[in-house]
Amino acid sequence: MLTGDPLEQLMSRLGTDLDAVNRLIRERMASEHAPRIPEVTAHLIEAGGKRIRPLLTVAAARICGYEGPHHLGLAATVEFIHTATLLHDDVVDESSQRRGRPTANLLWDNQSSVLVGDYLFARAFQLMVEPGNLKVLSILSNAAAVIAEGEVLQLAKARSLDMDEATYMQVIRGKTAALFAAACEAGAEIAGADAMHAAALRDYGNALGISFQIADDLLDYGGKSAQLGKNTGDDFREGKVTLPVLYALEAAAEEERAFWTRVIETGDQRDGDLEQALALMQRHGALESTRARALDISAEAKARLEDLPRGELTSLLSDLADFVVSRVV
Repeated sequence: MLTGDPLEQLMSRLGTDLDAVNRLIRERMASEHAPRIPEVTAHLIEAGGKRIRPLLTVAAARICGYEGPHHLGLAATVEFIHTATLLHDDVVDESSQRRGRPTANLLWDNQSSVLVGDYLFARAFQLMVEPGNLKVLSILSNAAAVIAEGEVLQLAKARSLDMDEATYMQVIRGKTAALFAAACEAGAEIAGADAMHAAALRDYGNALGISFQIADDLLDYGGKSAQLGKNTGDDFREGKVTLPVLYALEAAAEEERAFWTRVIETGDQRDGDLEQALALMQRHGALESTRARALDISAEAKARLEDLPRGELTSLLSDLADFVVSRVV
């Protein structure tokens, strides 16, 4: 395993490409007739995000030997799709903080967040057709549909204790892993990679995204607000049934299940309920089981890289799989 932060190393190694992606993002988020669009977009895009998804696209293309320009537009595409979903999510979740800053819907309004998100989706589709590659278009447009499907499924299952682990995994594949996978596969495809290498990168991205989201869900019950860029306990307050809750529910006694029914299904939350939820998770090993699941899937991501050409970028992607779960180790 390489030393240091692999994300920072990727950003350094691919700095020229990333600078070009950032210039393209700023250029394409402009609007001649609606100045609120770049205002809202810049608030989120320039809020210190790590650009992990566009980095995956660029890294995948370079690993597969690409020397052309189209990976830059595809990298900007995945960042626009990601940003659009964040704008919409914050409206749905009624969030007030994102990446340590007030959300766009709080600073402006819900209508602006939704409509600017729609604009970014439209820009993303403009960018993804520019290479003239139907396979790439299929990969990214399918991912956009899966993301929306995952978000709707999560909404339908909010405050519902009939969620099971299979449904939870389906939700996070949609809301997070689908774009990680598409970011990697699109980079491979634009490079003309063979089917084995493209599939390996797609599967790596999928597993990376799943482990990333499980770790994020775990940190909601044990991370610091500054580290997360959101308020600790947000998922609990919003009634989201994530993996730590599912594992606690599996072992819950009757009176414990009554507690979960009150705080999740009915939304009747009182002072001390978050602490009680944490105590129940600790009692039944739910947090440790969630941590183990994230680590297992991270290992699956690394295993898929064994099918790729060895090199610095492949090694950094392997380290990245460790890094995204290192927050919970």
